[in-house]
Amino acid sequence: MIRTALYDPATKQVTTGGRELAEQWTEDDARTLWVDIEGEAEDVELPLLRSFGIHELAIQDAMRTRHPPKIEAFDNFLFILLRGLDAETTNVDFGVIQLSLFVRDNVFITRHKKKSVSANALFAEVEQDAEVMSAGPPSLAVRLSNKLMRRYIEILLDLEPRLDAVEAEMFERPNDGQLAELTRYKSKLRHLARIARYHKIVVAELRKDASGFMPDSLAHELTDLYEQIERTESLSDLYYQVAADLTDGYIALSSHRLNGVMQILTIITVLFVPLTFLAGIYGMNFEYMPELSSSNGYFVVIGIMLVTAIFQLIYFRRKGWL
Repeated sequence: MIRTALYDPATKQVTTGGRELAEQWTEDDARTLWVDIEGEAEDVELPLLRSFGIHELAIQDAMRTRHPPKIEAFDNFLFILLRGLDAETTNVDFGVIQLSLFVRDNVFITRHKKKSVSANALFAEVEQDAEVMSAGPPSLAVRLSNKLMRRYIEILLDLEPRLDAVEAEMFERPNDGQLAELTRYKSKLRHLARIARYHKIVVAELRKDASGFMPDSLAHELTDLYEQIERTESLSDLYYQVAADLTDGYIALSSHRLNGVMQILTIITVLFVPLTFLAGIYGMNFEYMPELSSSNGYFVVIGIMLVTAIFQLIYFRRKGWL
């Protein structure tokens, strides 16, 4: 799908459409053009990107299935590669998409293989309010980046109540499912923190703006964007530590329960060792055993067994083992 938005500063109106608007726009056009490319075949998007003078190396990076976020300034455009959440993501079990941004004087190009919730939200704003495009492509790029980063914070904030619930469940009804869940969270949070660190490098470069593509009027927006990424990184690290602590707590509780079970089993074993010894002696088939001729032998041996068992139980109790 290729959709476009064309802003005319003379009329302050936005026209939306398809590829035909991109073909109407020319290099000396005073209007601002946004081209959003989603899931198009390579033989369709390649000629389109080349028609706007996009460098081949930037196109190659944009089309890669996996590439870390980056920023690179070319002679006539700024290339920003971000990693956003896919449309199906609603919690920390997230999927990601590559979102490529090409920023020129009057042209803003976005490219993503799958549906982008952030790009859709910004396009809807453009359709409702033409002034959104009046500040130009750099402003659109920062707005889109803000929306993308905000989704990371939202799923992180939604995770906090669940971690509290897992902690409560651990003490009430511990089970291996909780350990599996915490392990999954740790993996996802580590991934989120790594993505945030990549994005922080990208936005730090944008704030320096050595290439001159970002106007001074966007300084506050870029600062806000940087702070959002820092918050994403800090929340990811914080919740990772919480999940790690809960994991350690679960293992400690499990170990404690196992020690209790082993203690009971050990006491039972020790309790029966002397009883088994006595039973073993009088279970031997020797012909001459004086006790066998005693009419009270059976009761004496049973009494000895009971006294031995009771003595051991009292001893264990005094030692605090029971």
